[in-house]
Amino acid sequence: MKVRVIELPLDFGASRRGSDMGPSAIRLAGLKQALADIGHESEESFPGIPVPAQEYLEEGNERYKYLAPIAEACGELAKRVEKAVDDGVFPLVLGGDHSIAIGSLAGLGSAYKKRSKIWGTLWVDAHGDFNTPETTPSGNIHGMSLAAACGYGREELCSLHGNFRKLDPRNVALVGVRDLDTFEKDNMREAGVTVFTMTEVDRLGIAEAARRIISFFRERVDILHVSVDMDAMDPMIAPGVGIPLTGGFSYREVLLLAEELGTSKLLGSAEIVEVNPVLDVRNQTARMAVEIISRLLGGTIY
Repeated sequence: MKVRVIELPLDFGASRRGSDMGPSAIRLAGLKQALADIGHESEESFPGIPVPAQEYLEEGNERYKYLAPIAEACGELAKRVEKAVDDGVFPLVLGGDHSIAIGSLAGLGSAYKKRSKIWGTLWVDAHGDFNTPETTPSGNIHGMSLAAACGYGREELCSLHGNFRKLDPRNVALVGVRDLDTFEKDNMREAGVTVFTMTEVDRLGIAEAARRIISFFRERVDILHVSVDMDAMDPMIAPGVGIPLTGGFSYREVLLLAEELGTSKLLGSAEIVEVNPVLDVRNQTARMAVEIISRLLGGTIY
């Protein structure tokens, strides 16, 4: 399979700087070789998506910080993701903070709309990212990305790359969740997304949780996108993230989930975000990201 690596080194959507260096860290952790080792041909999307220096930009409205530059960068990402699908290659998006998913999901939504395909998204994250400018406690757009793709939030984000709802929230499942804002929960319940909290993963066990997640999507969609925020992992194994929270996935849990998704035959695209080398320890989190990508794309122990 041909994998097109699309990088968006954007960290305007979060409070902590540094995730703009995430794509570079993942490359340095051996991504190209890891893909080659499991039989995939990788190519990079050149030239890179330009991102201006944050220090020279105005934050803007405190309810949706850096809206204009985020929308501009995500608009370019959406074009590239759509083209990857049109070219028949697997889009692998590297961030950056999770605000970049607005572009990834917009590009996929447009590509699959043309093909009349029903698609869904598995959001692997400690957070829901389902706030709107009215409910956000921070104004950070990385906490609004999934909501925007599902049609909730600022028009500039919801209508990015086409004035239609990019993703049906009924075809969305979140897993690894362990920190939700009060009004964000209301948004998620209203939208009808499915949520597997870490408590539920603990109760079921990761093998049964993975089985239920895959069954959920098999019943609903033709093709699946997986968006992985590295803060879904416990900081013990992934310290270099923007918002570390204890109680996340263990090393084996996240790799089992990735392996099960990789063998499901549903996966059509993937995204890895929130690797922050400034906060990392010897590139540990980036190496973990490469392992997850490898398992999603068919890598196994034996």
